Amino acid sequence: MGRDDGTGEGNSAYGRTAFTRSKSHFADRITADGRDGWPVEAGRYRLVVSRACPWASRAVISRRLLGLEDALSLAVADPVQDDRSWRFTLDPDGRDPVLGIRFLSEAYDRRETGYPGGVSVPAVVDVPSGKLVTNDYQQITLDLATEWSALHREGAPDLYPSALREEIDEVAAAVYEDVNNGVYRAGFATGQAEYEAACAGVFRRLEWLAARLERQRYLVGDTITEADIRLFTTLVRFDAVYHGHFKCNRWKLTENQVLWAYARDLFQTPGFGDTVDFDHIKRHYYQVHTGINPTRIVPLGPDLAGWHAPHGRERLGGRPFGDGTPPGPVPPREAVPSAGRA
Repeated sequence: MGRDDGTGEGNSAYGRTAFTRSKSHFADRITADGRDGWPVEAGRYRLVVSRACPWASRAVISRRLLGLEDALSLAVADPVQDDRSWRFTLDPDGRDPVLGIRFLSEAYDRRETGYPGGVSVPAVVDVPSGKLVTNDYQQITLDLATEWSALHREGAPDLYPSALREEIDEVAAAVYEDVNNGVYRAGFATGQAEYEAACAGVFRRLEWLAARLERQRYLVGDTITEADIRLFTTLVRFDAVYHGHFKCNRWKLTENQVLWAYARDLFQTPGFGDTVDFDHIKRHYYQVHTGINPTRIVPLGPDLAGWHAPHGRERLGGRPFGDGTPPGPVPPREAVPSAGRA
């Protein structure tokens, strides 16, 4: 099975035609009633992520906000892959201590031998069988918020409230098309017109988001929801990699007063910034995407100190966790190394 194709996720294609992202091939769901054969069960599954990947980071943030650390264990892959895909070289002996495998591709092979697609994160693996259950990054976090509710911590926020789901879905779809995926379409463009269209779309949507967030603290309603998580994982990478590496350089995040304050507000909220590893982010993008950066040189910047500056968005009101409470301290085994912290 081949390596991730260089986008960080694996289910995508780029080359002489416009960049496209394929649907997740393994879309089974882990549900309370187990209708796909995978019932929610504490300790049964392992979430495999890369802290470099924005799609995987959604799941990391959701899991922490909901307090699922003890119910759903976490495996963190090396941010730099080789030809055999995401690898567990951060663990002793280069082997995941729970799954006993060296490469995530082994879990894919146990599910479907000879699967022709890329090996993507996030991935949820069934620990007893060692088989991949799902790599459906769009659905995983929604199910963590709804199907896993019996295992949520006391005081967990409602990240996907039923009364707001239609609006959350609408906003998230626009963010996905123009921002989450738009930066990739710009970064992997192979023609000037293709790049300019994608880049223009990124900034049009960012300006639309800034106008929306100028008058409200969060994207939908007055609490943090799935929509905020999905936008944050792109914003936190913007100046570090998308502005320069992907040529989305009309302006930096730090140059947009509203979005920069919004991103800092979330970053300083427990469950967001404490999951971010800038070292992993930069090394992955600059060292894996050799078609864009053949020297594999990782830049020293940007200066990360500003992430802790006051944001002033409390004046807009809002209750970050609604009727719930912040998550507790990060488990020591999951703390981001000092090299990756802002």
